[in-house]
Amino acid sequence: MALIAIVGLVVGLVIGLASGTSTSSSSLPRSGIVDLGYSQYQGLSLDNGIDEFLGMRYARSPVDSFRFRAPQDPAETDAVQDATSFGPICVGVGQSTSATIAEDCLFVNVWRPNNASTGDNLPVWLFIQGGGYADLSNANFNGSEVVNKSGNDIILVNFNYRVGALGFLASEDVRKDGDLNVGLLDQRKLLDWVQQNIHLFGGDPDHVVIHGDSAGAGSVAHHITAYNGTNMNLFAGAIAESNFWPTQRTVAEMEFQYKRFAQDVGCGNASDTLDCLRAVNISTIMKYDVDKPFPGGSSSPAPLWYFLPVIDGDLVTDSLYNLFEQGKVIQVPVMITDDTNEGTPFAVNATNQAEVAQFMKNNYPKLSKDQLKSINNAYPLMTPLAKHAAYFPSAAAAYGESTFVCPGNLMSASMAQFVGSDKVWNYRCNILDPTEIADGMGVPHVFELPAVFGLGDTNQASESFATTNSAIVPVIMDYYLSFIKALDPNTFRNSKAPFWKTWGTGDGERLRLQTNSTAMEDVPEAQVKRCAMWKKFATTMEH
Repeated sequence: MALIAIVGLVVGLVIGLASGTSTSSSSLPRSGIVDLGYSQYQGLSLDNGIDEFLGMRYARSPVDSFRFRAPQDPAETDAVQDATSFGPICVGVGQSTSATIAEDCLFVNVWRPNNASTGDNLPVWLFIQGGGYADLSNANFNGSEVVNKSGNDIILVNFNYRVGALGFLASEDVRKDGDLNVGLLDQRKLLDWVQQNIHLFGGDPDHVVIHGDSAGAGSVAHHITAYNGTNMNLFAGAIAESNFWPTQRTVAEMEFQYKRFAQDVGCGNASDTLDCLRAVNISTIMKYDVDKPFPGGSSSPAPLWYFLPVIDGDLVTDSLYNLFEQGKVIQVPVMITDDTNEGTPFAVNATNQAEVAQFMKNNYPKLSKDQLKSINNAYPLMTPLAKHAAYFPSAAAAYGESTFVCPGNLMSASMAQFVGSDKVWNYRCNILDPTEIADGMGVPHVFELPAVFGLGDTNQASESFATTNSAIVPVIMDYYLSFIKALDPNTFRNSKAPFWKTWGTGDGERLRLQTNSTAMEDVPEAQVKRCAMWKKFATTMEH
C-alpha cells in the first residue's frame, strides 16, 4: 500500500465526525429544565426513556485573550438555553473551522434516564475521547442506548477539549502569560463541572468513572498521576482503553516548536509573541497547526503526532513511566485494555528494515542506532498481511507495542502493585472482523468501541458487530456497564461471559475478548521481553 493510502487510512480513523448520531428530533418532547446556576438548559426526552442535554457550556469560550489559557467559568445567561443539538467540536491539526468544528468548542453532553432527579445518585460514566491530542476522533457519541441498556440507572457524559496547537502549544512564554497543557486542563475543568453539577441530573458525584480511549486513555493516565497522584476526589474508578503514551517532552525541549510555529504564523518578530498569537485570526492559526518533523527526524513521513502534553512540573510532574513506577497514582480500581494489532492504522508500509527504523526514528527521534538495531531484531520479518508490503507487520507491531500495549501493561502492573492486585483488570481485544482481516489490518486500534456504546451510536462502524460478531456486543457492553456501576466488571457481567480474573502479580493475566472464544490468557513471554526493551528505552523515547 502506498504511503498516501496509509495516510488516508490514518486520517479516516483518527479525524472525528462532528455531526454525531443523536436521535434528536423537533417532534420529540422537551426534557425538564436543569438550572446550573450560570445557565438553565432544556434538552429532549427521547422515545427510549432517556433525556439528552447537548451542547451545554462547561467553560467560557477560549478565544481571543482566553486563547492558550486555562478554561474559565462560563458566562452567565438569563434565558433558558436550548440543549437539543451538539455544539461544535474543537478544531484540530490539519483541519479548518466550520459550522461543526470551531475554536469556541468547550461543550458537554449528558444522557440520563428521564425519570432521574436530584438525589438519585446514579453512577456516572464520563467518557474522554481520543484523537492523538491532535483532533477529536470520537466526538458526539450518542449515549442514549448504553444508558438504556444499563437498566436506566447510569448517567453518561461526554465533552470536547482543546487539541493541537490550541491545546498543547508549550513554551516558557506560555507558562508566564498563559497555561501549559490547556487541553488537559479543559478535562480537569469538566471533571470539576461534573462534581458541581451532575447531581442536578440525578448523578452521584462520588461515583464517577472516567473512561478514555487512545489519547483519552492517555489522559486517564495523566489524571491518575496528576499533581504526583494527589487525590482530589474527582473520580472513583478509571478505564484506559488502548492506552496512548507518545513522546512526552519538557517545556524546554518544545521551545523549538513554539518558535517555529510563531514564525510560521507571522509572530516570530513580534515584541510579544504570545499576544501576537492571540490576536491572529483562527484561519491563520489553523494554516500552520500541522505536523512537522521533530529535530533529528525526517519529513518523509512526518511524525504521527506533533502537539502533545508536556512535563510542566505541576499537573504533569514527570513522565508517565516514572510516575507509575514510583506509585504516584490515585488509588482507584482500573480497567486497562488493548487490541491485538494496535499499530496497523498508523504504521508505514515498510518494504525493508531500514524503513521500519526510519518510521520509529521519526516518531521517537532520539532513538540511537543501537536502539534501532535492537528494535529491528525484536521485530523481524513477520507473517505477511494482505494488501501491505513485507515489513508493514513489523512496523505495526513495533509501534503498537511501544506506544499502546506495553504502556498499558506497565500501567496494569504498577496499579496492581500500588493499588491492589484485586483492583486491576486487563483485556486484549481479538475480535476478528472479515473486512479488517481482508484489508490486512488485523484487530486494529480501539476496534471494539462500537460494541461499548451501542451499534450506530459512534462514528466508527463495523458491519460484523451486527452479523458474525454480534454475540460479543452484549458481552463487552455488560463488562463496561458492570465496572461503571460496581467498579468491578464481573458483578453485572453478561450471563454468557466468563469470569474476568484480575491482572494479579508478576507478568500479568488478561482476558482475551473474542467472539465465542472469550477466555483468560497469560501475557506471552515474548511480549514481556519486548515490553522490557521498550521500558529500557522509555527515557530516550519520551524526549
